Parts: sequence; C-alpha cells; structure tokens
Amino acid sequence: MTKDGKIELMAPAGNFESMQAALDNGCDSIYFGVEQLNMRARASINFEMKDLPEISRRCKEKGVRTYLTLNTIIYDHDLTIIKTLLQKAKESEITAVIAMDQAVIMVARSIGVEVHISTQINITNIETAKFYAMFADTIVLSRELSLRQVKKIYEQIEKEQIKGPSGNLIEIEIFGHGALCMAVSGKCYMSLHAFNSSANRGACKQNCRKPYKVIDQETGFEMEIDNEYIMSPQDLCTIDFLDKIKDAGVKVLKLEGRGRAPEYVAKVVKSYREAIDSLEDGTYSKEKVAGWMSELEKVYNRGFWSGYYLGQKLGAWSDGPGSQATQKKVYIAKGMHFYPKALIGEFKMEAYDLKVGDTILITGPTTGSQELVVEEMFVNDQKGDKATKGDLITIKFPFRIRPSDKLYKIVENKPELN
Repeated sequence: MTKDGKIELMAPAGNFESMQAALDNGCDSIYFGVEQLNMRARASINFEMKDLPEISRRCKEKGVRTYLTLNTIIYDHDLTIIKTLLQKAKESEITAVIAMDQAVIMVARSIGVEVHISTQINITNIETAKFYAMFADTIVLSRELSLRQVKKIYEQIEKEQIKGPSGNLIEIEIFGHGALCMAVSGKCYMSLHAFNSSANRGACKQNCRKPYKVIDQETGFEMEIDNEYIMSPQDLCTIDFLDKIKDAGVKVLKLEGRGRAPEYVAKVVKSYREAIDSLEDGTYSKEKVAGWMSELEKVYNRGFWSGYYLGQKLGAWSDGPGSQATQKKVYIAKGMHFYPKALIGEFKMEAYDLKVGDTILITGPTTGSQELVVEEMFVNDQKGDKATKGDLITIKFPFRIRPSDKLYKIVENKPELN
C-alpha cells in the first residue's frame, strides 16, 4: 500500500524499455526477473545481475519500490547463485524478493531481505496466511479466490492483528490485469510433460494456447465444444470493479506482462493509474471505465474477463490464437541523432512509409515507450508530408531520443479471430 493509503500499483518490467515505460506512467512498484530463476525466464529478455544497481537507482529517483522475482522451483545446484543474487540485491537496496521456494525465503530472511510470498504458494485461507506472516509482510493470495473470500481473509487479518516481520499488518496482493492460464495459481506441468520444459522453472512452452479437439477414445465421438481454444483463458481485467477490490482490503494490485512490449506496459499502467487515482478522488465512473477499456483494448489482449473475483460463470476462453488488440505497431525507422537545443530527433527510414498525421511510437532502454502524433516533419532536409524507406527524417519531440531508439507507426489491427 502507498503512503497515502491508495492501492499500490505494481507494474511488470521485462527489460529496461518496459521498466522506463512503467516509471513514466505512474507505477508505485515494479517486479522483475534476473536471468533464469523466475517464472518468465523464457518469455522475457530479463535483466542480468549487473543491472541491479541501475534498476535500483532509476526506481529510487521516482520513489518506486523494486521487487525481485525468484519464484521458481529451486534445485540444489541453484543454491549458490540464489545466495549470490540475494546478496547482490541487498547491496543494491532492492526493496524485496518475491518467492515461493522455502530455500529462497530462508536465505532472504537470514540476510535481512524483505520477502513477499508468491501466488505459487497458493494461499487460500487465514491459517496459511498466518503461517507465512512469520516470514513475509506481503502475501499474494491464490488467484482462484473470489473477492468475498479475499475480504474475509482481510477482515481476519484486521481482527486478529496478524503482523509480518516488520511489525506491520500483513498486506494482501492480488493479480489485477493480464494473462491468465489454465493452471492453479501458476503451477502447471503440461509443458513439462509435452516438451520436458517446465513452467515451474520459467520455461513454459504455452502448449495450452493451441487449438484442440476433445475426442472420446473408446467411441471416436468428438465432444461438442464452443471453440478449439479450450485451455486458453481470456485475459484478466479488473479496472471496472476496482471499488470492490479496494473494499475487499487489497493493498497491492499486480499487473501481468513481463513478456509484453513497452507500449503494452505504458498503456496498462497509465490506465490503472488514472483509475486508482479516480477512485480516490471520487470521480470513478462507468463513463471513465469505458474510456480506459478502450485504451486497454488497443494493446495485446486475448479478450477480457473478470477471472474468479466476482463469482460469475467460470471459464471465459479465448476464441483465437493471438491478440485481439485493436491497434498494432509497425517498425519503420531507427534513431540516428538528437539535437537537444531544438528538441529535434533524426531517424533513418528502414521500412514502409510515414505521413504527417500518423501516430508514432518510440521505444528504447532509457526512452521507455513514448507515443505522439506527427504534426510536422522534415524529409531529407526539406519540409514534407510523407517519408518512405531510405529517407532521413527529423521530427520535433517533447522528450529526448537516442540512437538506440526504434520508431514504429501505430496502425489499426484486425483481431486474429476464427
């Protein structure tokens, strides 16, 4: 929970671009993985151990908390690197570690690193919450709980004054937005059985996202099902019932997406930031929710549902193999130079075309994710309305760009539906 009592908005950071996008759009905390010991080891680029001081520095400048995810199953051969990584995290003043394996929890506690309990632990009742309060100040409840169940746990924490190692009441964290899978709180063995690539070691092959037919082996009868994607849930979205989430005593709202692009992180964080602030100042409304939903639909999604929180009919399955986003990005140019006094950025066109009036996206490790409309540009040192492959373009930006930055054009996208 933030100092002013608002729900803490926790954002994903799969790399420096996404981390900067989260910082620029108002997150209260970020969570990230280092190398292979996290549940998104395969899905995102991930940071290296040497990046920890820079992560800490950038986030401290913004007053943002940093959470290192070490939430995979740990084997004996991992213990040395775990101890080294946790020690480096402590030296870099990373805020806390998110863990599920008791080895990680105990090593972190032994050196004074704050622990948050991962959803993989599958906390579903007050007694389990009490047990882990011995080790952690924040617990992520099982994502299969309804808000009624979450609220009951919260009320018992308040009534019994259940405190963590810090001496404060333990805080409840839940998933708020992003990808869901068929597994119970992330524990799945399908990828391991099919490909010897364990989801519980961050190496999920996502074979549940493929189309399937269900056939009775004895009779050959094919079951009647609504669509082929019977194991691929729609994405979680809670922005339309944040008031109920706050009432349930939730202190931290986690946005999924360490494997997503920086523009996804920017759009989702910005929408939920506005929603949480609106909830606090009394302007939260159905009209605003409709606007936020429209923004969320522009970036990667498999369609949205409310998960298990509202006790509605379960199993909202996606009906296509990929994203249903209403927009997509098309790469067109690379950064060349920036003239700070004039705030002019220079790019080399490498694909497609660009016209005045187009919406563009610039991403980079320090730039993060920035979106704007081209109001004026110069093409090969001449004022022009259109640029194509091979042209050198200059545009005035309200922010600094860098040679490592990439420029994309935002275009309308036809969802990939069957």
